[in-house]
Amino acid sequence: MENETPFDGDVKKNDELADLMDKHETIERNLTWEVRKLEKDKVLLENENLRLDREVKSLKSEINRFRTPPLVLATISEILDNNKVVVKSSTGPSFLLRYSEKDAHKIEIGARVALNQQTFSIVDVITSEKDPLVSGMEIEEKPDISYENIGGLEEQILETVETVELPLKNPEIFKEVGITPPKGVLFYGPPGTGKTLLAKAVAHETNATFIKIVASEFVKKYIGEGSRLVRGVFELAKEKAPAIIFIDEIDAIAAKRLQGSTSGDREVQRTLMQLLAEMDGFEARGDIGIIAATNRPDILDPALIRPGRFDRVIEVPVPDEEGKYEILKIHTKNMTLDVDVNLKQIAAEAKDASGADLKAICTEAGMFAIRENNYKVSSQNFEDALDKVLNKNKGHSTTDSGVMFG
Repeated sequence: MENETPFDGDVKKNDELADLMDKHETIERNLTWEVRKLEKDKVLLENENLRLDREVKSLKSEINRFRTPPLVLATISEILDNNKVVVKSSTGPSFLLRYSEKDAHKIEIGARVALNQQTFSIVDVITSEKDPLVSGMEIEEKPDISYENIGGLEEQILETVETVELPLKNPEIFKEVGITPPKGVLFYGPPGTGKTLLAKAVAHETNATFIKIVASEFVKKYIGEGSRLVRGVFELAKEKAPAIIFIDEIDAIAAKRLQGSTSGDREVQRTLMQLLAEMDGFEARGDIGIIAATNRPDILDPALIRPGRFDRVIEVPVPDEEGKYEILKIHTKNMTLDVDVNLKQIAAEAKDASGADLKAICTEAGMFAIRENNYKVSSQNFEDALDKVLNKNKGHSTTDSGVMFG
């Protein structure tokens, strides 16, 4: 220490000052980083606070809606002058009310309205009730079946075109001639002869909305449910016009009415009466066609098939030999056949076979060929298929799967 010079002291001070400056810069950088981090956290917290505020307001609004007393449903039964209407409430009594000018275009007889519980003023005009089952009956896409896919039913196709397709496509011709087109057409015949396919082909050839329902769906447990569904189907058809209503297996609700019956039978009869009333309630020269199909025409109620309802009753029989040949040509047009296959001979051997049976024969012949690892279907394959299908179906019917394949 005795040898230490003033210059050495200055160096040491400078080193200490440099260390202090470095520490200061380090602390300053750390503080700057902390400040930035805190600012970012502040922004995040402010955003989170805003989100929570919005959520609280939404929940408060939801709570207020829950606390709002329910509205009373009513139906407009009469429209009077000076913006007055008579409504029948769901609770029983009728009321004379005023409605706002802005709702005037919605006000009509039969429309449903919501009423305030205390003042009974009209709060809103709501849409008409529509059963989900009715909405599900509409088929948006056109069926991909055309008349070319149906064999052996040339006469039935012609009558169907005249009865259903022509009034939808060219109604003016009926005005020129001075006649009223048929309201509806009823297909009857054994199962598997192509009744459903004819209805689908009409929907394909026209640009009409196709509404299909099996009549058994109209049969409900509670009184009035079936009638309500029938009304809903016809209302849907009017909204979607031009439209075709196709009721399959109509004998499920249209059997002859007998004097003695159970409560279930009476409900089915009420559904039938609603169907008859709906068919009487619209103009024939319109945009709605009605098609029905049944395997049991002998049990149908006479009121259903009288003129003015189902004007055309078309038999769809088991095809004759020439018809079977035409059907087989349709079924086999995409099949690879051996040179020994004679479709006319197969048609002659397929006695009492329906269109569905012929389709099954072609399918089974192809399956026999696959079993033998052959790419071509031989005459022997068809012989085996004939034996299998016709013996299996002997004594009972097939389903109405029709005559189109390929």
